[in-house]
Amino acid sequence: MGDPAGVGPEICLDLLSDENVASCCVPIVFGDRSVPEACAEKTGKAPPAAFCDEAGIEAADRPCVFHIESIGLHEFQPGAINAATGRAAYTYITKSIDLALAGLIDGVATAPINKEALSSAGITQPGHTEIFAERSGTERYCMMLTSEIITCSLVTIHVGYHEVPELLSEARILEVIELTREAMTRIRGREPKIVVCGLNPHAGENGLFGNREEERIILPAIESARKAGANVEGPLPPDTAFLKWRRAETDAYVCMYHDQGLIPLKALAFDEAINTTLGLPIVRTSVDHGTALDIAWQGKANHQSLIEAVRLAAKMSHRG
Repeated sequence: MGDPAGVGPEICLDLLSDENVASCCVPIVFGDRSVPEACAEKTGKAPPAAFCDEAGIEAADRPCVFHIESIGLHEFQPGAINAATGRAAYTYITKSIDLALAGLIDGVATAPINKEALSSAGITQPGHTEIFAERSGTERYCMMLTSEIITCSLVTIHVGYHEVPELLSEARILEVIELTREAMTRIRGREPKIVVCGLNPHAGENGLFGNREEERIILPAIESARKAGANVEGPLPPDTAFLKWRRAETDAYVCMYHDQGLIPLKALAFDEAINTTLGLPIVRTSVDHGTALDIAWQGKANHQSLIEAVRLAAKMSHRG
């Protein structure tokens, strides 16, 4: 359900009543039952029609809420950052991971969380991706954001710009190329075309900009991927890599840092894009937007990204 104070509860209500989702899977919302019930009353949306617990989750045959008692309505205000909601969101996430690892659910699609609320609650991981990796004991993973018109995987994620060059290595870039190739082959049903972006302006301009990261680190990773049979091009200048004609022939981009991939992706596919963590032993997808605290519990949030995230999770788990 994500952060109770954000738009997660209302988009989950829309999810539970969406007939298209029900046709591809049985959606189960993890969270305190009082939260979506109160949100439904405030927004005029249909309240949850069914609830389940761990003993009955495998037998669940219709959309429902998996009740996890972790926060009371008196402990938070919609639209406000709160350590209690950060702790509740973390509880929902970890419970869903544990049940997925146990094989009781087929995949997890996450609603948005608030990083400040998480930190206030003493959670050390900066976001969903890191929580899933640590909880599942996964070391080889990356974040990929995908839509019909653009897909981007990230070599580094939630770090400051000054940290990026030191975090880049030939092995890490090759790892992200391989994970992206595996995922896009599964999604597309064929060998994907992958474009790798350079780190520096003009992809370094033959050493004019940067510390020759393109020649020392990025290009060797690309060459190793090619030797393994990947259809991969680069490193390309980031300012021209996302032009319309190039996007039309590219299945996925490998980007060196967070905003290099997220800016074009959100500009082109904000409502449709889906976040997924590659390399995990379980399926995990997510909306590609935040908690939108300014419109939370007002019935204004667009639930399309959550719908797409659930549909992709069903497809990746071979249920859709």
